[in-house]
Amino acid sequence: MRFVGFVARRLVGIAAVMIGVSVITFAISHLVPADPAIAALGDHASAEQIAAFRSEYHLDRPLPEQYLTYVGGILRGDLGRSIRTRREVVADLAEAFPATLELSLAALLVAIVVGIPSGVWSAVSRGRLPDYLVRVLSLVGGSLPVFWLGLIVIGLGYYQLGWFPGGGRIDLFVPPPPARTGLYVLDSLLAGDIVALASALRHLVLPALTLGYFSTAVIARMTRSSMLEVLGQDYMRTARAKGLQERIVVLRHGLRNALIPTVTIIGLTFGSLLSGAVLTETIFSWPGLGRYATASAVSLDFPAVLGVTLLAAVVYPVANLAVDVAYFWLDPRTQRG
Repeated sequence: MRFVGFVARRLVGIAAVMIGVSVITFAISHLVPADPAIAALGDHASAEQIAAFRSEYHLDRPLPEQYLTYVGGILRGDLGRSIRTRREVVADLAEAFPATLELSLAALLVAIVVGIPSGVWSAVSRGRLPDYLVRVLSLVGGSLPVFWLGLIVIGLGYYQLGWFPGGGRIDLFVPPPPARTGLYVLDSLLAGDIVALASALRHLVLPALTLGYFSTAVIARMTRSSMLEVLGQDYMRTARAKGLQERIVVLRHGLRNALIPTVTIIGLTFGSLLSGAVLTETIFSWPGLGRYATASAVSLDFPAVLGVTLLAAVVYPVANLAVDVAYFWLDPRTQRG
């Protein structure tokens, strides 16, 4: 019951965040000194065309009425119609979001698989060569611009070596798998399509490595810092005194306690990956949420921009909720908090 109440409070908090974000983004979008009707129709549009456009998108109504109409649409699952694509924003997001989600999950997997072991290795080798190596690579990973790293990766992996494709989600002559989740790798597995699975994985490697390198550095540094603090605790010395193997002491007694702050970083990293993949998606021609948001902002597509913002506003609280739930497994003391 304590856990259910905890989750319920977090869900109420997410709803409050959504309300606040909707108000702020709606106000900012109407403070931009530009006319979306002119941007969509062009400078040579007639007065009748502009009036019809404003009426279609409710731009001719008072701002409070526009906001209430917008909120009513959100409650019905209607985010409006995109000015740029002339499609429902929900339909556009349903196509773009799975691509970004797949890329972000792959990048996060790279960061976790590489970052956590690197941080543990660095901590247990403090002051020796592995420690210095991990710290240098982490420093470099946190300093390299994503666009520069992406260009280097695509130049090496695609142009020079030819091991991986240069962009897109799947080969041009390979039909995408039947859309069930929108994640090509998972949909290929569900359909048993080995050709599509191999193509999707090859297209995923370079952008996932590019996007995940910075997160790998952050996770490695946090894991190292947490492990160094844990390794000096009394219960670690007690475990060694009982004759347990060093591997069991480090992994079972040390790593589990050191993961608590690392899990927080992983949750925040996942939220930032989902909303911050614009440059990576642009470099690798990845048809995701970042490219959609950029194109919408450039064309003053206010319904699409608001839809992307609301989706991003949901991602962070949900990621934080997942982190808090993970705390219940990692640290039983939180269940009594």
